[in-house]
Amino acid sequence: MVELFSMEYMTALGLTMVLLFLDSRYSRRRTVLTVCCWTVVVLMVVAAIYFAAGIDTLLNIYSLIAHIPSLLLFLTLSRFRGWRMIFQLLSTILFCAFIQHAAGLAFYVSGGSYWVLMLSYAVLSAAVILFLLRFLRPLFLQTLLELQRGWWLMCLIMAAYYVIVIYLIPGYVGYERSSTILKPAVSLLMVGFYTILIFLFTSVKKEADARHNAQLFAMELSALKSRMDAVRTAEGSIRTERHDLRHRLQTVAELVARGDRDEALAFLNAAQDRLDESKEVRWCRPPVLDAVFSSYFSQAQRQGIRVEAEIALTDGLPVDEGEFAVVLANALENAVNANLELPPEEREIRCRIVSSPSLMLELVNACGGDVIFDDRGLPVSRREGHGLGVQSIQTFCQKYGAVCEFDLSGDRFSLRLII
Repeated sequence: MVELFSMEYMTALGLTMVLLFLDSRYSRRRTVLTVCCWTVVVLMVVAAIYFAAGIDTLLNIYSLIAHIPSLLLFLTLSRFRGWRMIFQLLSTILFCAFIQHAAGLAFYVSGGSYWVLMLSYAVLSAAVILFLLRFLRPLFLQTLLELQRGWWLMCLIMAAYYVIVIYLIPGYVGYERSSTILKPAVSLLMVGFYTILIFLFTSVKKEADARHNAQLFAMELSALKSRMDAVRTAEGSIRTERHDLRHRLQTVAELVARGDRDEALAFLNAAQDRLDESKEVRWCRPPVLDAVFSSYFSQAQRQGIRVEAEIALTDGLPVDEGEFAVVLANALENAVNANLELPPEEREIRCRIVSSPSLMLELVNACGGDVIFDDRGLPVSRREGHGLGVQSIQTFCQKYGAVCEFDLSGDRFSLRLII
């Protein structure tokens, strides 16, 4: 019965770990419920085979009844497919094997004490799960987005470990001396390999953070430079108008003296219109966001794109202003580029943002109507080197737990974001 308990415990623990790794395409409630139901089914099958055929048969066919079906299930649930999903499952198998082998070794050394076995399972499981939640999961989820190559090689090495400890080294850790020595030794070597992978993932994260910070700094610098240029242009226009004011007053006085009051009013209205055109437009209070709006809305208007904006943002935002500015810049740039493919009379951008009760953004732009979405609901660029803006927005949403939705309705493409 100890073997059955160990198999059942490792099965439940392994599926729980995969769930912790998982970035699901569905809601959290639906995902957890699906995995829990599947866990119950697998545990029942494991128990039935153990009582019907014994532990040796169960070990030989365990992959067929647990690992392969679970891989298919998580491939259905996960946002990531292919080698990256296989790596998640193999990582879970490695952690479970490490816990099982370490606990089995303690059980063997203690002379077969079940209390030592139970205590080892509890301590090691809690330590591994805490490590996953606090460190590895956030690091791993970011690496899934940043690292595009090499997953197959990592999976190949971990699959070799899987075959060695399950099929090539016979016996059960804690009972046979040879397996009790060899399997923990191989697992210890794989822990060293996985430590190297963690250093790799950490370096990938640092490079991604450095690129993001550089993009953030460049965005802030560019936006503020655009705002300064707009302010200087407005100040130059005002200085010119102030210089010409004396001449205009003299002209108005002459028109009034002649009795041409209508002409004088028309002349004053024309002067007022020129002043209004040169007036600086302030879109919102946060300075970096205001600079981004000013830059891209001005660019859109120069391209003949009609801009309709309703912006109500306070100084205190629930996210970093600079990071949100990058999201807005990427979204507005995509909207401007989509409009440039249309005739001038069809070009339009509508932007609505509020910061209370939640930070909500809705950006709607005209487009050609041939947008392609992937299985995660994200728009896919057909041109090489494009689509990085959508990835940046997705990374921002994952960091702050934001809900992001892309939609195409007729010839209108929309982005909705709620934090």
